[in-house]
Amino acid sequence: MTQQTTPPYRKKLIEVALPLEAINKESAREKSIRHGHPSTLHLWWARRPLAACRAVIFSSLVDDPSAWPELFPTEEEQEKERERLFRIIEELVIWENSNNPGVLLKAHTEIARSLARGRNEPLPEGADAIRAYIAEHAPPLYDPFCGGGSIPLEAQRLGLKAYASDLNPVAVLITKALIEIPPKFAGMPPVNPESRKNKKISGGWEGAKGLAEDVRYYGQWMRDEAEKRIGHLYPKVKITEEMAKDRPDLVPYVGQELTVIAWIWARTVQSPNPAAGGAEVPLVRSFWLSTKKGKEAWVEPIIDREKNEYHFEVRRSDPTINGPLEGIMSRKGGRCLITDVPMPYPYIRSEAKAGRMGTRLMAIVAEGNRGRVYLSPCVEHSEIGEQIKAIWKPEGEIPKKHRNFQPPVYGMDNFGDLFTKRQLVILNCLSDLIPEIHSEISKRIKDLKLESSDENYNDYADAVATYLGFAIDKGVNYWSTLSSWHSGRDTVTSTFSRQALPMVWDFTEANPFSNSSGNISSGIDQAKKMLENIYANNPGEVYQRDASSSLLNINSTIISTDPPYYDNICYADLSDFFYVWLRRSLNSIYPDIFSTLLTPKNQELIASSNRHDGDIHKAKVFFENGLKKVFLQIKTNYNTLFPFTVYYAFKQSEVDNSDDLNSQIISTGWETMLTSLSEAGFMIIGTWPMRTELTGNLKKQFSALASSIVLVCRPRPDDAKTVTRREFLSALKKELPKSLHNLQQGLIAPVDLAQAAIGPGMAVFTRYAKVMESDGSAMTVRTALGIINQILDEVLAEQEGEFDTDTRWAVAWFEQHGMEEGPYGEAETLATAKNIAVQGLVDAGILTAKGGKVHLINRSEYPNNWDPTTDTRLPVWEATQHLIRTLENQGEQGAADLLNKLGGTMGDQARDLAYRLYAICERKKWSSEALAYNSLIISWPEISKLAQGSLTGTTGQQTL
Repeated sequence: MTQQTTPPYRKKLIEVALPLEAINKESAREKSIRHGHPSTLHLWWARRPLAACRAVIFSSLVDDPSAWPELFPTEEEQEKERERLFRIIEELVIWENSNNPGVLLKAHTEIARSLARGRNEPLPEGADAIRAYIAEHAPPLYDPFCGGGSIPLEAQRLGLKAYASDLNPVAVLITKALIEIPPKFAGMPPVNPESRKNKKISGGWEGAKGLAEDVRYYGQWMRDEAEKRIGHLYPKVKITEEMAKDRPDLVPYVGQELTVIAWIWARTVQSPNPAAGGAEVPLVRSFWLSTKKGKEAWVEPIIDREKNEYHFEVRRSDPTINGPLEGIMSRKGGRCLITDVPMPYPYIRSEAKAGRMGTRLMAIVAEGNRGRVYLSPCVEHSEIGEQIKAIWKPEGEIPKKHRNFQPPVYGMDNFGDLFTKRQLVILNCLSDLIPEIHSEISKRIKDLKLESSDENYNDYADAVATYLGFAIDKGVNYWSTLSSWHSGRDTVTSTFSRQALPMVWDFTEANPFSNSSGNISSGIDQAKKMLENIYANNPGEVYQRDASSSLLNINSTIISTDPPYYDNICYADLSDFFYVWLRRSLNSIYPDIFSTLLTPKNQELIASSNRHDGDIHKAKVFFENGLKKVFLQIKTNYNTLFPFTVYYAFKQSEVDNSDDLNSQIISTGWETMLTSLSEAGFMIIGTWPMRTELTGNLKKQFSALASSIVLVCRPRPDDAKTVTRREFLSALKKELPKSLHNLQQGLIAPVDLAQAAIGPGMAVFTRYAKVMESDGSAMTVRTALGIINQILDEVLAEQEGEFDTDTRWAVAWFEQHGMEEGPYGEAETLATAKNIAVQGLVDAGILTAKGGKVHLINRSEYPNNWDPTTDTRLPVWEATQHLIRTLENQGEQGAADLLNKLGGTMGDQARDLAYRLYAICERKKWSSEALAYNSLIISWPEISKLAQGSLTGTTGQQTL
């Protein structure tokens, strides 16, 4: 993909071309990488993949070959040089190469080369000299919305000093742990007696491996000490002969004491039916414990209706039993287990708010040497919480009347209400151990006489304590009454499976001292592995700062940032769940960061109507004005030799019904961000759709955005001209189709095309000082977005002209009827208009006509033995449907084999048709059909490689 402008400055690679396919592939793959990845340190919402950040920063620093015509005088030579730089990026973005010295040296060399050319100096020789040259001459990078810290971390990897800030204290601490603390102690050996006794120091402690070793050692001590103090609250369960009488699966464990993985509890309320005698009945979403084939297990309620009593027993797979009861809770509410009387949500909520919601143990999950062991409740384990005395709990209020926070609807108003007494005990115990560990490390440093050495151990105890505080916070995500049991994976799920705190009816209480999910050792190990893999060779500084008030006072920095997405994510409200416990354990180390009881809310730069008395307009104005202030400060302080890059991911979802926009879908989130950029004096000179989001939910929500759009910005020239609406439209119609074609050639997913089109469209709009309407007013960004969407529809519609007549008829029919039946007469009229016959469409194999009705043949009805090489009438429509069907049934290799039979031209047309049909499906809200076309485009790069590999006899590593 290539984008061209003619700016009065030396272009960087990101302003011209990028190897998007490689970047997107590694960005998507990174989501599944856990071992040593920085994201495992602590949860953060909408974290940018390291691969994408690395590519964006590198290509913002390295000159495009066109910037040096004296070195690369022809387009062919420039393209050859770009391809060389592409190969470096393709290596650089691979996760396994993150700390590869050879790969990083190549990247550092290119950055130094561009700096040296700009200074008219020779390129230094040797790895150390190159790194030193970058450190001396490259500007630092600053991210004013650092969030999870990906952007500044990758700046460090590329040799830059990194600065970062955020208003959110959790984000600040996460980023400190990634970019500020590790370099400070790089190369230092651990202080714990075990490592020193074993003399591991002689093996070298490069990077932060010494710090990692101390996190492991003191983390293990913290875990073991906690078990000594409160381990009795997590009893094992002894398997008796009586328990195994009707349970063959328990026979091998008779006489053994098994460690409990989790206790599964049901919330209860009093039955609304007087006939139940005031019984506390359960609220259960599902009685399943395991749905794994051959290992099925469930909870069966044994009901005594005469006594109005019940108890739970665990059942295993048995041919004589049909399986568990349906869950009690549904969208309408619940039902009384004893009397079957409905319990609507208003009743359940009133009971809960009155303090009459209780809990009852449903099942126990233990560790067995043959897998999970599911056990019925016992009295000892049911009553374990009653012996616990009152203990400190966080009192911060959970947001009320907010769509993402359900617990307050049920009387759980404070964050402390989200935990059982036992969970509060473990969290308090671990938090109280942090100061003890801090004191012990400080004593060790003093005894070893390290504080006066050249090695900076002054803040070392703070550092170890910080990572152990994060390990506790990892546990918090599993130790709440909003965690549940996943019957498909047989494991504890985290509280934050999505960006919300939903209500959980049958919740899971994990054992922090087990070896399974939700244990404290997991968080410690993840912190250790992250530190072992972190890049710790360049300094970084992180500050708590409200970006809309003032940025860090650093002149001439490179700016790359990922600002908030309008009202998509309420970072502060979500962060409070973790903040209250981080504050409990680390307040004495970071008193400034934890100076407030909860995270700051009023200054947070999101468009939350809850913060503005429910006024959506005030929220929008607050967001837009705040962003404009940030962008104005950036324009004043950043280094204009380099582009300013902004990540943004916001789905267009609003329909503007004004006549001139023809009901175009637009986005307030995009509108406010782009308005702020434009009014601050920036123009967009490049736009790149980077596949940075999880795509698994596309099957459930076809409109879910899967790409972040990276906007490449430069200050708009002071002499930028003002144009009329007509001139703007003329320029847009001339340039946008080519840009859209490039996006399609780059195989952007159809689900992301409308978002990606914003970039090149706004590149035209923002280059002008103003676009004047016929009435003399300045065109708004909202109007420009509507026009861009209109032209996008027109371009997709015009592409139909490249299709055969049969396909054009099928598209027109599909737009009216989808895959449903329609009247024969209407089909005939449409066919006559296109100079074809309905029978011809039947003969072509895309239509069925019978009984006065016609319908497009469903993909599932297409023949398995179809061969395009023998088809005498082959519409693009038929080829596209066969490709999708083959992809679904035979995978990418099968689709590749079919693509080879179809030929390149037909394949390209099938791909273009998929874009057109997806756009129709999105407008019609046909989610299932839209998924099929989106999936074809997403898979196209691999299909193409496999097809080329089949033709050349290779393994598919070449690109068509």
